[in-house]
Amino acid sequence: MMKDLAQLIDHTALKATTTEDDIRKLCNEAIEHSFKTVCVPTCYVGMANQLLADTGVGVTTVVGFPLGNETPAAKAFEAKEAILNGATDVDMVINVGALKDEKYDYVKFDIEEVVKACKQTNPNTIVKVIVETCYLTSEEIEKVTEIVVEAGADFIKTSTGFGTGGATIEDVSLMSKVAAGRIKVKASGGIGDAQTAKAMVEAGAERLGVSRSIAIVTGAKIQENGDY
Repeated sequence: MMKDLAQLIDHTALKATTTEDDIRKLCNEAIEHSFKTVCVPTCYVGMANQLLADTGVGVTTVVGFPLGNETPAAKAFEAKEAILNGATDVDMVINVGALKDEKYDYVKFDIEEVVKACKQTNPNTIVKVIVETCYLTSEEIEKVTEIVVEAGADFIKTSTGFGTGGATIEDVSLMSKVAAGRIKVKASGGIGDAQTAKAMVEAGAERLGVSRSIAIVTGAKIQENGDY
């Protein structure tokens, strides 16, 4: 089960203080534990790609992170550059304010521009859309899940880990129910142990974004401030 769980994990380091040594450590851990991908800031995509060459571990990066209020063109450019540098997965943040304003066409366009940039650059790119569920009502989560489906992304994702809260079982379950197999769900933020990780999977998550990945797959007790 732990090995299967490892293959759902995007092993993450996205703090402002993340250094090259942190990226080397992250990549070595990902190889050792057979994580699905590492998730790194865009400036480290090329480095991670080189470190993980021929290992089977992918490289996830984040676009419009963590606030999501860049223009669609800026997000699309960032995504394309990341893919050219070796990113296999792109996790973009929606414009939460636009969703709150019920500017649903804009929210969809914002996502579509990133999806288009990703798929045109490399059709195999996995696009995940972060909706920051801690700021949303259940009705908004239902609405944005439909928008993400319509925009052609591969995943809807709960959280940046930099908001007021992370993934909850209730939100993951709701997103999974609305998605109904049309897109997948990624849970992220506040997942620090195997029990929580398994509960997220049981609720419908098919990918997990975590920085406490080692603790999840080994049961080890580690000290770390914050979590993705």
